[in-house]
Amino acid sequence: MERESECRTAERGGTRSTLCKAPSTWTQYKTLLAKDLKAEFRTKDMVVSMGIYAFLVIVVFGVALSFARPGAEFLEVSGGLLWALVVFTSLLGLNRSFAKETENGCLEGLLLAPLDRGVIFLAKATSNLVFLVLVEVIAVPLYWVFFSSFAAPAETGWLLVAPLVLGSIGIAGIGTMLSTITAATRGKDVMLALLFVPVIFPLLYACVSATTCALVGGDVFADGFLTSLALGAGYDVVMILASWVLYDFVVN
Repeated sequence: MERESECRTAERGGTRSTLCKAPSTWTQYKTLLAKDLKAEFRTKDMVVSMGIYAFLVIVVFGVALSFARPGAEFLEVSGGLLWALVVFTSLLGLNRSFAKETENGCLEGLLLAPLDRGVIFLAKATSNLVFLVLVEVIAVPLYWVFFSSFAAPAETGWLLVAPLVLGSIGIAGIGTMLSTITAATRGKDVMLALLFVPVIFPLLYACVSATTCALVGGDVFADGFLTSLALGAGYDVVMILASWVLYDFVVN
């Protein structure tokens, strides 16, 4: 990691010494985030893997629903299917997010550096969010291309962007915390799923409800959309704040 600090030379008793000012928190955050983004965009391993996995999940959904009758009833389950796609894809990315840091002691090197552990959490969560959003930008339209023949969403369908953004932020933040916990465990893929799904369930429930309300529209939208968004936003704030506060304890 590049060291961006301000240094000055001082002379005491004939001895010259150099005093360096530690980088600011914002500088540390930018440097760590740039490291993750450059490493991923150089190889594109995580984004490509997540994209292929999302496509395969969509194909499986298409086969499972190939004999279903088209109708408005599909909109009532399409929100759940869409979030199943997001959760499964995010699990793949979160499992790989700390793979490079655990290789050759890179994570230990980060911990030895004079960095705020909360900054490490925020930078890693932001990079995970960026990669998840990139995959969603491709996967969500592709999902609707596959299933557009079943039913057309209501005029409020475009509002599903709100729960997608809200859920992606929560998944990235909470998933970063849990992937750190399971990074050095045996069977980390299974352990992460066992921890992630129960912890994320309240957010998942709120986002599925908001997405379904947006797609169905009408009275269903008026009754539940804003309430579901409020529940999801409250969960995001509480859990991400808790993850940020506890990250120093967890990573040590």
